[in-house]
Amino acid sequence: MTTDSIASIAVRKVVVPFRIPPVTASGNLDNFCAVLIDLQTREGVVGRSYIWSFAEMFLSPLAEITQAVGSVIINESLAPADLARTLHNKFKLIDTPGLLGLALSGLDMAAWDAHAISLGRPLAQVLGAGTASIQAYNSCGLWIQDCESLADQVESLTEKHGFTAVKLRLGREQEKHDLEAIAAVRSRLDADHHLMVDYNQSLTVSEASRRLREIDNHGLYWVEEPIPHADFEGLARISRASTTPIQAGENLCDTGAMQRAITARAADFYMPDLQRIGGVSGWLQACALASANDLLISSHLFPEFSVHVLAASPTRHWLEYVDWADVLLQNPLQVRDGFAMVPDRPGAGIEWNEDAVAEYQRQ
Repeated sequence: MTTDSIASIAVRKVVVPFRIPPVTASGNLDNFCAVLIDLQTREGVVGRSYIWSFAEMFLSPLAEITQAVGSVIINESLAPADLARTLHNKFKLIDTPGLLGLALSGLDMAAWDAHAISLGRPLAQVLGAGTASIQAYNSCGLWIQDCESLADQVESLTEKHGFTAVKLRLGREQEKHDLEAIAAVRSRLDADHHLMVDYNQSLTVSEASRRLREIDNHGLYWVEEPIPHADFEGLARISRASTTPIQAGENLCDTGAMQRAITARAADFYMPDLQRIGGVSGWLQACALASANDLLISSHLFPEFSVHVLAASPTRHWLEYVDWADVLLQNPLQVRDGFAMVPDRPGAGIEWNEDAVAEYQRQ
């Protein structure tokens, strides 16, 4: 039997206003700026994915790079592992972090989606898992804002879909205001609910060490990226001194960086980001590292794909739930009683809501 091959790659740019705009200690965002990818095969299978450009100024360059890189795999067989190898070899002389890396990841995800669709099976099953449910926390709010509005937001984040865990952003200029924010959120959480916090890389090592001593007795589930992500030795120092587990990994651009972080004992938990780690193919390598080192692995964003790869991860931990792409999808990810449901549709289960895409599309 002849293997199906790739016929075309189409990209579209969309700018969608955030329902609750992210406000972090390291910067604010107004819109969800994404490149939608449609990979079509000769037999008519369409694999879909999206990648996030962070800011609108990077949206057109990211779309152009994705289209250009996609041209390399036209007429290639629909075999995701082989495609990943082809693209890796093609761009070996160019460092892949940055927009090029995002483009490569997006194409990889679309290829895996098409591959699973061609087999008529959910992506999770193709990766060796069943259609399980994955524990999820709500990451759609609790940004840097006043304590009263933080407290008022908690119920909407936990009651919808029955979430039992939420994430709060820290890193305010004055430490006392972070402590007030933690107290405000805690006052509205049930005793059996979990609270994660994220500093978004906003502190120095010395400041992080001091601040974490102050919050160690607040029963936090984890502290995420207190300092710049690439300072593995600094993270290791903080981790050794903290009784609250350290979460890191969303900015790891390859499994080599992940191995260096693990060797340095930089964190207790890891949460690779699909568009930075190399798509599904990169995640499988990261997952193998986590499993070999008995480390729990969570996801960062992209819940529609993350739910599939986490289902196939032996040391899976938490799925980060965001609703940023929901308006663009015919069937957004379903969450019940705090668990994300792995879709039983072929592929990743992504189909575009074309009316919404047309409304938010940019030329």
